[in-house]
Amino acid sequence: MYNIIKRPIITEKNTLHATTLNEYAFEVALDSNRVEIKKAVEKLFGVKVLRVNTLIGRRESRKLGRFPGERKLWKKAIVKLKEGDKFDFVAS
Repeated sequence: MYNIIKRPIITEKNTLHATTLNEYAFEVALDSNRVEIKKAVEKLFGVKVLRVNTLIGRRESRKLGRFPGERKLWKKAIVKLKEGDKFDFVAS
C-alpha cells in the first residue's frame, strides 16, 4: 500500500476540487493500476472510493543552467470519494 501511494498533491486547484467535488489527487507508482490504487486508498484512510481516474505526466525537457535534461515520468490518480467521506490533510 505504501509503495503504491507516494504523496498527496495539494495545489490550489486540487483543494478546490476537494471542497466542491470531493475529489483528491495523489502521486502514485507508475506500475499501479486503478484497482490497486482504490484498495490502497480505502485501506490507508478508511474511506469509500467511488471512482479512480489516472494519468501519466509526460517527460518534459528543461534546462538547468546550460545543461539540458528531462523531468521524471510520473503518474497521478484522481480519487472521488463517497458523499460524506473526506481526508484530514486538506483544509476545507
